[in-house]
This record gives sequence, structure tokens and C-alpha cells, in this order.
Amino acid sequence: MKPICAFLCLAAVPVFAAVDGTVTNRTTGKPAAGATVTLYKLGQAGMESVESVKSGADGRFHMDQTPQGPHLVQTAFDGVTYNHMLPPGTPSTGLTLEVYNAARQPGSARVARHFLIFQPSGSQMAVDEGFQFQNDGLTTYNDPDGGTLKFYAPPGATRIVVKATAPQGMPIDRAAEKTRQPDVYKVDFPIKPGETDFRLTYSLPYTSGTVFHDRVLYKTDEPTLLGAPSGVTLKADGLESKGVEPRSQTSIFAIKGSDFQVEIAGAVPAASGGQAADSDADSGPSLEEVAPKVLRGNMKWILALALGILALGFIVLYRAQPAALPTPGRPSTAKGKNDRGRR
Repeated sequence: MKPICAFLCLAAVPVFAAVDGTVTNRTTGKPAAGATVTLYKLGQAGMESVESVKSGADGRFHMDQTPQGPHLVQTAFDGVTYNHMLPPGTPSTGLTLEVYNAARQPGSARVARHFLIFQPSGSQMAVDEGFQFQNDGLTTYNDPDGGTLKFYAPPGATRIVVKATAPQGMPIDRAAEKTRQPDVYKVDFPIKPGETDFRLTYSLPYTSGTVFHDRVLYKTDEPTLLGAPSGVTLKADGLESKGVEPRSQTSIFAIKGSDFQVEIAGAVPAASGGQAADSDADSGPSLEEVAPKVLRGNMKWILALALGILALGFIVLYRAQPAALPTPGRPSTAKGKNDRGRR
């Protein structure tokens, strides 16, 4: 009996009794010395710091910890943090953590795609705007003072909310700060190698026939896409129709240029019976569950956007292609903890 009890006791001891590995600087291809590596425990109360160490000259680090439950390893290097998830049951030893040098100049980081979706309801119009940065280099673009994203919001814009999503991350709230330029705001969020998405929402006073003026502060790879939900019409010089998403009847348009005006008429119909649209099980995922994600491919127009109607609380997804606009499947909602604090 004693051998059996001893075996059971040993079986209950977690296999991984340490957290260790190497921090590698992808910019130089060499070990990253002096990086701060912090182990966080993830729970209902949020992120709880367990231990923090510095990587050695060879980039190696070690913590005498036994992670139980979900944990996060966060590496701070050159003013930017990088996250590595440790799901339960995964190895916590021999980790390879990747970091990059940071620079205040964009370098290879550029805005690849930009979209606007107009959501008028009553005397207010919610504007849902998105920017996707593509960084094909090996340096993180980080400018805490000047901001990495700058955007224009028309006079009268209120309730400006910004959510930023790092590569393989989850959306987090970021502050929109005014700049010295009228109606131009900045956001402090590092643009790491890969894709970084920014999602902005704000409200404007609205009457049918309102003319919306936008200034695109970046030269993008593709024209700006505009979305008009069912019941809303758009008119503008140079507006090119890209089709209608069958499920939601959302009209998709493209417009070129960095300075344009769009006349907006109509309104999003209210949900029947006074019920909010998000009470309908067929209305799709909520605004917080889905972030717009630009899909890659060889075709010119392959795009998936999440349309959030703030006043009504529903989401519309679409994919625009040259031949057709197929209805996308309902996206999965990956759960996890995203970057904490400044990225």
C-alpha cells in the first residue's frame, strides 16, 4: 500500500517545477541581455505578478516557480512589452521569448487598410473606423510622445473610444489624445512586426442629408472602404460600389483620396417591439467579441469587417470579393489576456 500511496503523491506533483528559457532579439538575431521577464498569474481578479527577473548576458532567465492554471510571461525590452501565454498543462521550461529593437520612426510599418462604417440612428450617428498597420520589418515602431496612430475626427465628435490589437493579441482600450493640429488625435501603442489593428468609434450629431468630411492622414495600400447598413444611403464623388453583403444587406463602397466628403441619408431601423437587436440570437456576435480583421489572399478585394451598431448593439460581417460577397461563417471568440499597459 505504501508504494501505491507514494506513487499517487508523486503523480500529483506538477511536472514543470520552473519557468525558464531564452530571450532572443529578433532584430539582431542575438540573445537579449537585460530584458525584464515577469510571470503573471491570470485569474478572475486579473493579472497578478508572481515573479520578475532579468535575462543574463546569454539571454537566459530562470524562475523557481510551478505554474498552476493559466499564466502569462511578459518580456519588457527597449520600452515595449511582449506576451507569451502559458496555458495549463503546457511546458514552462525551455521557453523562447522573442523581442525586437524599437524605433521612433515608422520604418517598415505602414497603414495597409482603412475603413469607415456609418450608423445613424435618431439624432446621432455612430462612426466605426478601422486602421490596419502592417509591419514587415524586424523593428517595433514606438513613439510614446508623438503616438504611432494619428487620426482625424470631425468637429463635434464625442465619446471617442479606441481599441488596439497587437499581433496575436486581444483588443485593449487606449487613450485618444489631442494633438496641436485641430481635430487630430494620437494614440500611443507600439506597432510590432506583423499586423496591428486599431478600432475607433465616436458619435456625431445627425440629420438625414448630413455631409461627413474625412481626412485620411496616411497613404494606404488600398482605397478606403465605406459601409452603409440597410436603410442608409451614401453619395460622394468617385464612390465605387463593391456589392452588398447578403445576410445584412450592408452596402460596401470604395473611395480614393485622402480628403473626401460623403452625403449620408436615412437611418438604421429600430428593432421591432422595442427590443434591442442584440437580444436576437441570430444577430451575431457582440461588438466586443469581434474585431475587424483583414484577410490576406491573391484577390484584390478580400475583406472581413465587424460592423458595430452602438445604438442597437448588433454586428454585421462581410467579405468583399471581385465576383461576389459570400457570407462569412461566425468567427470564433478566442479568450485570453492581452497586453498589459503600454505595448
